[in-house]
Amino acid sequence: MKTIKGPAIFLAQFMGDEAPFDNLAHLASWAASLGFKGIQVPCDARLIDLEQAASSQSYCDELRETVDNAGVTITELSTHLQGQLVAVHPAYDTLFDGFAAAHVRGNPQHAPNGPSSN
Repeated sequence: MKTIKGPAIFLAQFMGDEAPFDNLAHLASWAASLGFKGIQVPCDARLIDLEQAASSQSYCDELRETVDNAGVTITELSTHLQGQLVAVHPAYDTLFDGFAAAHVRGNPQHAPNGPSSN
């Protein structure tokens, strides 16, 4: 398995408002300083703009350059929260709204199964 990059670390639990936990460049450098070779990047707007990544190769190249300069590789993009939002039961709409993008909060019609009964 020559293509596995690691060891890697999942960054979500370390994200914060102060350096080195405040942005992708700082987190990547921090992880590299601990000996990690890869980082698992949560798809959080503080670290990656998914819409821009989907439409701009140059933005993706900049992300790659940022982590390459720190000495690590992106091993995975984590969509744990986004995946949970796809399958939220109507009873949890309000609870999960805090994880939803602002433009769909409070609007269960955007849910894959249509409107909920809250």
